[in-house]
Amino acid sequence: MLRMSLGLKEALSLTLEEIKPLAAEEVALVESIDRVAASDLYALVDSPSMDSSRKDGYAVLSHEVAHATAEKPVRLRLLGSLAAGEQKDISLKPGTAIKVLTGSRIPTGADAVVAEEFVKAADSEVVIEASAEPRNILRRGSDVASGRRILERGREISPIMAGLLAAAGHDRIPVFRNPVVGIIGTGDEIVEPGKPLGEGKLYASNIITVAGWCRRYGMKTRLATARDDHEALFNVIKILSEETDAVITSGGAWTGDRDMVGEVLDELGWRKVFHRIRVGPGKAIGFGLLEQKPVFILAGGPPSNLMGFLQIALPGILSLGGHANPELPRLNARLAFDIRESDPDWTDFFFGTLESTEALPYFHPMSKRSRLSSIVKAAAIVRIPEGQDCLREGSIVEVQLLR
Repeated sequence: MLRMSLGLKEALSLTLEEIKPLAAEEVALVESIDRVAASDLYALVDSPSMDSSRKDGYAVLSHEVAHATAEKPVRLRLLGSLAAGEQKDISLKPGTAIKVLTGSRIPTGADAVVAEEFVKAADSEVVIEASAEPRNILRRGSDVASGRRILERGREISPIMAGLLAAAGHDRIPVFRNPVVGIIGTGDEIVEPGKPLGEGKLYASNIITVAGWCRRYGMKTRLATARDDHEALFNVIKILSEETDAVITSGGAWTGDRDMVGEVLDELGWRKVFHRIRVGPGKAIGFGLLEQKPVFILAGGPPSNLMGFLQIALPGILSLGGHANPELPRLNARLAFDIRESDPDWTDFFFGTLESTEALPYFHPMSKRSRLSSIVKAAAIVRIPEGQDCLREGSIVEVQLLR
């Protein structure tokens, strides 16, 4: 087995060290969803902006109704009512109550609200049949307090977070620009999807798979193909690197007579960080910078192509878009049966499916094959780390989620 000095952990670390996020841009709040915050964001206002009622009821002095029951109710004079959004205030006096609706201001002097179902109202008075609850009051700033940090730089903005930002007074948000990714399929045998397929040819499926992952994270893509021809490959990489923020190549990544991607990048003047690491599948992956833009070399075999993308290229381009944790989400699962690797000095990856159970889900590893159809149903990935040669049936493992 070919020996390589660079392991997965070091390769990923080198990748993330070399990549700096793109410049920030300001977008409308509703356009910020699924984007990454480019700075810490703080609440500009208190929300709610005043003490308000959590429910329909009557604002009172709690000590006056502390012992109220249906058998021994307390009668109070009704001073008026307040609805949500009203700017007026009514001062509560001893022996009185004020009707409040959900979201309305708590009158000056009141310290609790009796829920409507415990009150009987007449024209000018109310009969209180239960004690009042201070918890029926939503205190000013209890949802968002002015000046409090509500979002950290590098965090993705969810729809719920966008709502909280709105409550905190924001309408435009600084986010990192999403990268435009150039994706190049190489090889005399590949044909762009949609064009006639000649004998011995195959469609460039890898570039569609990789582009689909980029689109999932909101990135735009530019797709191209190139023959196994030095000049053609040189021109395509040069043009796409000038027009995009990062380039990913598929195929031509190894050392055969027609594997010339690395050679072309050398001629273009890239700064190679690494090429080929101790992982399987996907060992042919390379990474470097061309005019300070990230370039990733991926193998042509679909499982190797996808694994190299998911483990190195995807974290790299997510980091370019400002993500603080630029890796696939993970969870614990129980291994359905033993898996082994041939060389404990390598990190070995297995695609697999997940079976839901009442406890931990079961991870069912898939057999390793070289075609896309063998992994199309994969829902997760498990790895045998360097230094181990197997994982045992029933053991608890950390899996990377694909869905």
